[in-house]
Amino acid sequence: MSVTISEIRAARRRIASGLIVSPCPKSIPLSEITGTEIFCKLDNFQRTGSFKERGARNALLRLNPVRKKRGVIAASAGNHALGLAYHGQLLGVPVTVVMPDYTALIKVSTCKKMGARVLIRGCDFAEARAHADQLVAEEGLTYIHGFDDPDIIAGQGTMALEILEQVPDADAIVCPIGGAGLLSGIAIAAEALKPSVKIIGVESAATASFTEALKAGHPVSIPRRSTLADGLAVLKVGSRSFELARSRVDQVVRVTDDWIALAILRMVELEKTVVEGAAAAPLAALMAGLIPSLKGKKTVLVVCGGNIDPSVLSRVIEKGLVHDNRLKRFTAVISDRPGGLAELARVIATCNASLKNIEHDRTFSGPDVSSVNAVCTVETRDANHDREVLRALRRQGFRVFAARPNSASALSRAKITDCWQRGRTAGTSRKHAASGTEDVENGVIKTD
Repeated sequence: MSVTISEIRAARRRIASGLIVSPCPKSIPLSEITGTEIFCKLDNFQRTGSFKERGARNALLRLNPVRKKRGVIAASAGNHALGLAYHGQLLGVPVTVVMPDYTALIKVSTCKKMGARVLIRGCDFAEARAHADQLVAEEGLTYIHGFDDPDIIAGQGTMALEILEQVPDADAIVCPIGGAGLLSGIAIAAEALKPSVKIIGVESAATASFTEALKAGHPVSIPRRSTLADGLAVLKVGSRSFELARSRVDQVVRVTDDWIALAILRMVELEKTVVEGAAAAPLAALMAGLIPSLKGKKTVLVVCGGNIDPSVLSRVIEKGLVHDNRLKRFTAVISDRPGGLAELARVIATCNASLKNIEHDRTFSGPDVSSVNAVCTVETRDANHDREVLRALRRQGFRVFAARPNSASALSRAKITDCWQRGRTAGTSRKHAASGTEDVENGVIKTD
């Protein structure tokens, strides 16, 4: 079953009473740091903090009375489960969600508070899905797929209708890709309403199932890897979503977790909004320089969700500070006699840097028993300020060794990680563009 613009418009009318029209303001600070005129479609403002509510409500409203009474089920570790639980409660539809055992506790408890029956089964999504399928057979429940159901896709596509009303002269929409339900819905609506707008997808470099599907010409399974953008960690893109999106998407890029962490930090600092890794991916791609064609263009970033665990957020912010050269670690050799530590702290303070943490290492400090290694974590303004602190310490006679994080060079290495771009001449409409294997052969894969 395909999905059309008519179905997306019908979905919008259907779900209107249960969702907000999320804002899409221009961001001056993000525009300044990217060189692109940025607008943020803030669907993290939805009640459950995610765009998934759009498809969930549409799918629930499309059920016939018998299926509504029996209830629905889904395997999900995150936002799809929350969307179904919330709107199932509003609409009086019993909801069961099967979650793998790694699901964040806050999402388990939130789904329960919203009235869903929550079952923890399996160590991964595949095992959770298998148990859900078993309950479909045993209890007659209706399974609602999180990204490959036509009603879900139509619901997600309603976001594009809002975007093109809020930013009618948009040049591009940059959308995160997980299972591709959101991407396909947005691409269908954009093609019908404004064929000139570029649709650019962003994947996590760790879990790029859409890129692999483009290379193979069909969805394929990829190895499991950890990523900060857990909402994009889909091991196999949806078959229906892939077929709907493949000929409508202009470009697909992959971005590393270093950039995603920095993008989350930028959203907190500059936009005063908390986003999850998936929602930060579009900004991360622009900051990393993966889409240079958007310089100076009106670009809408799909900020798809804000459900990040607070404990994870604190660690992500610290990683962002490290990769922004504002949190640095170095080892200074100091005298183990009175006054050695005080002199180290004095020099750092003179440079207007903040000493956040210090650890003494006597055991591995070498043969000189009168000296000690002081492992320092210092907050600085930027890379230049960091170098200023190290130079000042060396001028005062300290031996200093700067620490290099494992991924310290990732920001420079990842200027362009992997980019697929649909090969077509200027002025060619999407409906006449090549697709499938031919797309990949005519496309571009770059490595810097």
